Amino acid sequence: MDGLQAVLVGAAAQSSLILSGLVVYWVKIPDKVVGSLAGFGAGALVAAVSFDLIPETSPLEHWQIAAWLVAGAMVFIISDRIVEARFGGEDGSDGPLGIVVGSVVDGVPESIIFGIQIASGQALSAAFLGAVWVSNIPQALAPSADLSKTWSMVRLAGMWAGVVLACGITAGLGFVAGDTLGWTGGGAAALAAGGLLAMLTDSLMPYAFKRGGAMAGLWTVVGFAASIASL
Repeated sequence: MDGLQAVLVGAAAQSSLILSGLVVYWVKIPDKVVGSLAGFGAGALVAAVSFDLIPETSPLEHWQIAAWLVAGAMVFIISDRIVEARFGGEDGSDGPLGIVVGSVVDGVPESIIFGIQIASGQALSAAFLGAVWVSNIPQALAPSADLSKTWSMVRLAGMWAGVVLACGITAGLGFVAGDTLGWTGGGAAALAAGGLLAMLTDSLMPYAFKRGGAMAGLWTVVGFAASIASL
């Protein structure tokens, strides 16, 4: 039953990807607003790296944390190149599919951490789960606003549903790893942090500035500040 709980928690934490990803078909959202939301999300994700993911790496040696961070960045960069080549995304570093890849690189290790926490009997932080759910809203809204111009609703829903399903499954795998092998989530947290930092530089922050203009910087700080206020 705990394994099923891990699957459900992993999927529920990422479910806002589907909800916010599809709202663009019913609500016309101006580019400035999309850019501002992307900036807000970027700030919230920087805070998540600093105050949620990095503290989870404390069982590791510093060189191990550094190695996992670089590995996470490489996973994002390689995955981004493969996805852009496969689906014919925009040229340049700020394509919407790059942000989607970033949500996977972030969400999958994050879900493993949830599963490990459940297996080890640790109490899941409602605040952290809420932060993950909320931070996914601009992370899904930003690329969906562009993809909806050429993709059908079914195709876009299927893509986000696939991400959510993958996160649920990996949360279950995290539970198995924690329950049978005694794994801790330090490596997964550092992997997610490295992938997020690479995605922020390559995709989300350039995307925010391109659509939100100079105010994107302010919204990035607002997103960071809001995350600190909720700690």
